[in-house]
Amino acid sequence: MSDIDFPHLVVLTGAGISAESGLKTFRDGDGLWENHHVEDVATPQAWARDPQTVLRFYDERREQTRRAQPNAAHRALAELEAAGFRVSVVTQNIDDLHERAGSRHVLHLHGEIRLARSSVDANLRYPVDETSTNGTIALGDLCDKGSQLRPDVVWFGEAVPRYAEACDIVADADALLVVGTSLAVMPAALLLEQAPFDAPCWLVDPHARELAPAGVSPIAEPASRGVPTLVARWRTQGGFSD
Repeated sequence: MSDIDFPHLVVLTGAGISAESGLKTFRDGDGLWENHHVEDVATPQAWARDPQTVLRFYDERREQTRRAQPNAAHRALAELEAAGFRVSVVTQNIDDLHERAGSRHVLHLHGEIRLARSSVDANLRYPVDETSTNGTIALGDLCDKGSQLRPDVVWFGEAVPRYAEACDIVADADALLVVGTSLAVMPAALLLEQAPFDAPCWLVDPHARELAPAGVSPIAEPASRGVPTLVARWRTQGGFSD
């Protein structure tokens, strides 16, 4: 069974799929992210003002990611790919749960928590677990150009460097699956507009009926239930259809 036998499924995932593995998002309540104001830990201004607090915050998020495990939705997508289907994942999440479940084609729009990058050259990126004895980024940890390392995370107010690449992936889709995101954050909100007009699209989210735009089929279930159900049907059919 080869990739060319199947149409191309592009999966757009957000915080909802990771929340079922215990990873929270600030959008879960009161504009706080793990009891921090976003402007204090997730902006370039916060980094300039108090880099130690920012580093500590993302060290904690990194440790949470290490402890978290892929859930049934992550595993179902990886199993679909392993069965020979063409599956590309474009995720807004900074965790590596898709990869640990077995997905091989994953683009992280907003960076990756388990990487550090140079604060002067975004192309210089380093696995934190391989470059640090305790899996953290500390003040004084420098890139090859002698600049302080920072989390490889796109902060609010920063450009999304892989957005054009994500647009190209979506434009090549034969079908789309949106999981655990309302696609309300710019520029990710524009991704669906890049899809071919005739590509069917499903949204899996507990609030899908309220969130789904016109032309998107809502599946009002948590990711860990809705995604495996869809995947099982597609594997039986050998393709993507209602």
